[in-house]
Amino acid sequence: MEFGEESSPALAFEKDAFELTVEDVYDISYVIGRDLLKIRSKGEEVSDLQFKIVRVLEMFESLVTKYNLSVEELKMERDNLKSELDRMVAERSSGQDPRAGPNQMVVDLTDPNRPRFTMQELKEVLQERNQLKAQLMVAQEELQLFKSGILPQAEPP
Repeated sequence: MEFGEESSPALAFEKDAFELTVEDVYDISYVIGRDLLKIRSKGEEVSDLQFKIVRVLEMFESLVTKYNLSVEELKMERDNLKSELDRMVAERSSGQDPRAGPNQMVVDLTDPNRPRFTMQELKEVLQERNQLKAQLMVAQEELQLFKSGILPQAEPP
């Protein structure tokens, strides 16, 4: 095995948690499994540890998959909104009078007091939302681990 091949899976440990892919989770699993095989103990504790690690990696894979799906959904929604905006701007510039329904608002693009947001502000709000969702998922997983007894509960001070 060449040096680049052996060190490649270990690079997944250096990535930011929000940049991980499912393949990175598999690389992490490979590295942990390889290291567990180096332990030459036949004790039951090692076997129990191995099953716990596999369970945590399965949960980790689920979280990464959910996060990647939500990012894709947000990208699709952004593209849909951009195409809708382009269509509305084209209608407005062609002189068509769009019919406003009871739940629609007509915005005068020349009005300096119209409501508006920059792309940077929208990006920041979406990033904050993603971070909060990720923190919520981590907290939910920890709660499940506490309930299942895998993690011991902290004793009150």
